[in-house]
Amino acid sequence: MHIKQIWLTVSLLTYGAICFSQVTGKIVDESNIALEYATAAIFNQFDKTLITGVITDLEGNFTLTDIKNGTYYLEVSFIGYDITTIRDIVIEKNYDKKDVGIVQLSLGNLLNEVVVKAEHASVVNKIDRQVYTTKRFKNAQGGSGVDVIRNLPSVTIDGLGEISVRGSTGFIVLLNGKPIQGNASLLMASLPANAIERVEVITAPSAKYDPEGKAGILNIITKKGAANGAFGQLNIKGGLPSIENYGNDKTHQRHGIDATYYVKNDKWNFAFSGNYQRNDLGGRREGDVFTIINDVKTQFPSTGERSSNEVNYSGRATIDYSPDSTSVFSFGFFAGKRSNERLADIVYSDNHGISPANSNNRIYTFQYYNHNTRERKSDFAIGSLDYEHTFKNTSKLSTSFLYEYTLLGGPTVNQNLGFPDNSILYQDEFNTNTNPLNGVRFLLDYRFNALKLGVFETGYQYRNLDHKGDFVYERRPRFEDDFVLVPEFSSEVNLKRSIHSFYTQFTGQKGKWDYAAGARVEITNRTFELKDKANTVDETFKLDFTKLYPSTSLLYSINDNTNIKAAYSKRVERTTTFKMNPFPEREHSETLEQGDPELKPEFIDLLELGVTKKIEGGNSIFATAYYRNVKNLVNRVNTVFNDTILNRIYSNVGNAKAIGLEIGAQFKPLKNWGNFIGANIYNYSIDGTFDDRKVDSKATVYSINLNSTYTFWDNASLQFTFNYLSEKVTAQGEDSRFYSPNLTLQKSFLNNRLTATFQWQNIDMGLLDTNEQRITTVKPDEFFTTTNYIYEVDIVLLNLSFIFKNGKNKTKFIDSEFGKREF
Repeated sequence: MHIKQIWLTVSLLTYGAICFSQVTGKIVDESNIALEYATAAIFNQFDKTLITGVITDLEGNFTLTDIKNGTYYLEVSFIGYDITTIRDIVIEKNYDKKDVGIVQLSLGNLLNEVVVKAEHASVVNKIDRQVYTTKRFKNAQGGSGVDVIRNLPSVTIDGLGEISVRGSTGFIVLLNGKPIQGNASLLMASLPANAIERVEVITAPSAKYDPEGKAGILNIITKKGAANGAFGQLNIKGGLPSIENYGNDKTHQRHGIDATYYVKNDKWNFAFSGNYQRNDLGGRREGDVFTIINDVKTQFPSTGERSSNEVNYSGRATIDYSPDSTSVFSFGFFAGKRSNERLADIVYSDNHGISPANSNNRIYTFQYYNHNTRERKSDFAIGSLDYEHTFKNTSKLSTSFLYEYTLLGGPTVNQNLGFPDNSILYQDEFNTNTNPLNGVRFLLDYRFNALKLGVFETGYQYRNLDHKGDFVYERRPRFEDDFVLVPEFSSEVNLKRSIHSFYTQFTGQKGKWDYAAGARVEITNRTFELKDKANTVDETFKLDFTKLYPSTSLLYSINDNTNIKAAYSKRVERTTTFKMNPFPEREHSETLEQGDPELKPEFIDLLELGVTKKIEGGNSIFATAYYRNVKNLVNRVNTVFNDTILNRIYSNVGNAKAIGLEIGAQFKPLKNWGNFIGANIYNYSIDGTFDDRKVDSKATVYSINLNSTYTFWDNASLQFTFNYLSEKVTAQGEDSRFYSPNLTLQKSFLNNRLTATFQWQNIDMGLLDTNEQRITTVKPDEFFTTTNYIYEVDIVLLNLSFIFKNGKNKTKFIDSEFGKREF
């Protein structure tokens, strides 16, 4: 590049900052939360002509440049909020800089995007996301992030606790806008609901976000404030004894405590948080399974306990230092332990036994008792260091470094015993694993106003994962014998993955149009090393590729009440170590699980078209149609391993398509009675092959989430929620419907410093079949298995929340980048 070209480039980028005067400020909402993509426009005060306009950055800041001498007025606006006007801005000399300070917008009736406003919260549809504030979800008080997101129209949680967004379990989680490559369910379970300010569902993410997650992104925003001072909050949860314990072996316990405290001044912000949660769940399972091998049918109906004990505790700390108004240094530390122990004590009856495949004449029968425990543990420590600098021309440079060490593991015990004589040992197996994980992430982002066109962003991200696994499978024939290694089921694995990412993103506004476009390039290097304990296998599997991920979004405001939007995003779903390990792992008496070392990542195209509209009387509605196409679909399929034992294998089976419609509506029949209902319906199809057989399944699935709140007084309310997931066809069977009604009563005392929340979860009273789901898998002439999972109902909880210091919560903690995904 010639010197003249370099000079011209630098001049263009700094022109607004050095040639004319500037008007700057910051736009926030009623809760002092920064509003990204808000609009600031300046007009000549005498003839009302538009001079220039810009949109705000991530922190709500804006800078209007190229302002000549004169008198002006400023209009500040954001979709769903009333316009605020600031008059008599006088520019008297060149190079002047006027700062209008913090401009606070209020929710109003002039809508370019729909605002669904309830008693204490709102739902806003933006150009690239839906934003849900959590205050309205009173049934989540004292719980975890899982209890928050189960209320969202696009989110469902099935009977096994698996979270889906628009029918897909493949989605990524951001914490305060930072990428978290952890297991979504475990991330949500580790975050107290009381610490979450809002959840952003980004279904067609832009190029500035990591492209992982075939259903998009959930961005979890923790509570924060702007005031100096001190803040403290204590939350205590306790549960009443189980109304129905299903004859389980142990008494279920549900209690927890979390506390947050911070001190902030103009330069320093110290924040500390601790959390302990014990959340057991009782239940039982009823099932039947048969396999056919060489025309011999083996079948055993079963029933027994299926319960879980879950313990999660952690401590977090952050230190922010601002030496001046342009720079911020942040240090974060997060450490803790988590454990989930699942108990399944099942009796397999002799009602069927072993017989010829086409006959009911039993060859012989017997019954046995299966004792199975599976524990998953994780000890982790994470540290991060961030730096952010804002230049005089309002461009911004941000860097972030994160290091994580996580020790994953946990044993599974599987014993097949005589029944009713448990002293008889048929089979005793013990398999465990130790999985130390080291993860590194580095981010570098730069953002600046590109003259009058909009905002330009560019950046680089480096991620490195080193995950080792030592899987040990042991067996003994008698109680008095020592366990002996089973080498064909035992292995050592090592997954190394490094990713270099580069992106550019442009966002702007002109007239009634909002637009964004960008592209991201990723260079991925994956190495998977595999050895067995018998020293007969020593292989290395490599996968290197470079991929482009484009994205674009458009929003058009038809009028003050209606707008339409369209978006496209290309995504990727990366594989985990567990899904790549080809050595079987014993889950329980009926199941082995194994992966594929050559598993390919899934590549996804997302397309959506939506409309939002404000209806007369304060009601509103939004609807979004979407299409998702998945290549290299990873699916869990079953094959017969042995008599009544199925082998679940993760494999690329072909392609999948989903076409759906998501809707939400706010209606308020009475002044004190507000309702929000969201629904999602989609058709899902798989077209592929596995084990030289065609995989061809289609299903139409729908879900409904209802939230109805009646306010008695300003400090007392009653809320009913209902979550419903329809039955669905899977690749080799079907899952039944699953639903859960809940009731919450909340009352505040002591000038709102003490809040009591009484919750009645999974309402059933022996009448509704709440919180249970039947899962069936079948392959004609080979196997059949069906299991009805019946989990605890009529759970009663009391949560007390007390604010013991004045101020606002400024907490913004780091979280796991790698480990939760593998946990």
